[in-house]
Amino acid sequence: MTKILIPSGALGLGYDRAALARGIAEGPDLIAIDGGSTDSGPHYLGTGTSKYSRSSVKAEWRELLEARARADVPLVIGTAGTCGADSAVDWMLDITRELAEELGQTLKIATIKSGQGGDAMAKAYEDGRITPLEAAPEISVDLLRSCTNIVALAGVEQINAALDTGADIVIAGRTTDTAIIAALPIARGAHSGGAWHGAKIGECGALATTSPNSGTILIEFDETGFTITPMGEEARATPYTVSAHMLYENSNPYVLYEPGGHLDVTGARYEALDARRVRVTGSEWIASGTYTVKLEGARSGGFQTVSLALVRDARYVENIRAWIADIETQCIQKARARVDGDFSLELRLIGADATLGPLEPSAGIAGEVGVMGIVTAEREDISREVAKILNPYLLHHPLTEQEEMPTFAFPFSPPEMARGEIFEFCLNHVLELDDPLDAFRIETCEVGP
Repeated sequence: MTKILIPSGALGLGYDRAALARGIAEGPDLIAIDGGSTDSGPHYLGTGTSKYSRSSVKAEWRELLEARARADVPLVIGTAGTCGADSAVDWMLDITRELAEELGQTLKIATIKSGQGGDAMAKAYEDGRITPLEAAPEISVDLLRSCTNIVALAGVEQINAALDTGADIVIAGRTTDTAIIAALPIARGAHSGGAWHGAKIGECGALATTSPNSGTILIEFDETGFTITPMGEEARATPYTVSAHMLYENSNPYVLYEPGGHLDVTGARYEALDARRVRVTGSEWIASGTYTVKLEGARSGGFQTVSLALVRDARYVENIRAWIADIETQCIQKARARVDGDFSLELRLIGADATLGPLEPSAGIAGEVGVMGIVTAEREDISREVAKILNPYLLHHPLTEQEEMPTFAFPFSPPEMARGEIFEFCLNHVLELDDPLDAFRIETCEVGP
């Protein structure tokens, strides 16, 4: 049996300290925690930076280093620094060095870097080793070379190679959320289907329980399946909460693709062992003929400036769509005549359909509507200039030429906010590898006083 302790869904989110202490008391064989996600958009991969504050990450990582020392087991973090780029791995390593000095701990650290060079990926594309997933965008050699960061998602093979170095801590670049949990159980001979399935259920900590914010869970893996036990005092796992997590961030609730194959839970059986624990068996791992890893890439999408105006006049609110359509037409026409450079202008209605746009099922509009202007351009000075051209339209533009000039509210002055360079995801592809370690670099170092 292999016990994996998951403190929370991601480092920086927080967790129940008492729950973590209970988990350590259970004698885990490894502590695993996710460090990132693509949930908050392409900025973090584009820039190679973390979404979470350094102070929050350091505070929680300190507690996990102390917990690891008490348990005397490896500590693994996947997708370090939100995006898993090489620079984010280095950032996490620097924090660990600081903490090792402060805590007086001597630690062996293994890093896994999963960054891919644009030229290498261009050659892989030309050699037919990069293929699209469903709904993947069109790519080219030039697009691959234009990416500021490309990462490959590591699986269990890369995690186990790092653990085999005897590291106390593994700081991994981009990994699948499941790999850091499934790796050690698979290496120790646990049921492959159960290992991958349990890892999927545990990827977000206590999200698969009745108390998601408690964070910490323990999963026990063996030769036939896995058992999940929440560590939060009030938390419970039920067949419903556990089985439902296969729907989380997954288009098919029965199949999950991972490096080297896929998980099929069609035949899985969920059994409540008691009021808190659930036992799962019957999951199946199906190895593929070729070994592939998913690629994620981001590149510059230009520069952006946003403005915000608030509209409360009932007549304008009632005719808000006609009003912003007229502003878009007139402002774009004026800006095209006065600004030398490419740009786009979009007006979104905050309080109407800014999130879903034409897919919004509710036709109602609130009594006050925020109008957000988004100018995206090839250069920052162009985005700022067009946003300033937009300014008087948002403040004073009338519905018709035969009426008095209105005045609306800017919540701050100036209303233009430069967002700087923005980024966009541009890959949804897989890379074929002859050897699982071909696209990854594992290095070790010792830190401490």
